[in-house]
Amino acid sequence: MRKFEKVSREIFERDVPSGNYDELILPKRGTKCSAGYDFYSPISFTLMPGERKVIPTGIKVCMEGNEFLAIYVRSSLGFKWDTRMCNQVGIIDSDYYNNPDNEGHIFVALKNEGDKVFTCEKGGRYAQ
Repeated sequence: MRKFEKVSREIFERDVPSGNYDELILPKRGTKCSAGYDFYSPISFTLMPGERKVIPTGIKVCMEGNEFLAIYVRSSLGFKWDTRMCNQVGIIDSDYYNNPDNEGHIFVALKNEGDKVFTCEKGGRYAQ
């Protein structure tokens, strides 16, 4: 069965000490015809020009054994802010789910390659 889940409170509080577990938003489609599921940031963050940060999602994903999840930066971040994912596309393998180190907690590494400060407020969409 495919589904997004919150990581446990324990893992979340370890990885996102400034976040609020009860306010986590599971990824969802913005419209019924959206190609992807939007990821919502559990924290506010700022990327200065040239800066790179690893953003926790608080989310893990369960998939069939022969599947993977591809994560991309939202297109508006690239067009408007010149912000990119450090690895361009995040690949989450099906066996990452519930791994012993972090339950499969997904992180997204972003880099601001532009000349303007980029800010994402808590609850803002930054990947899909």
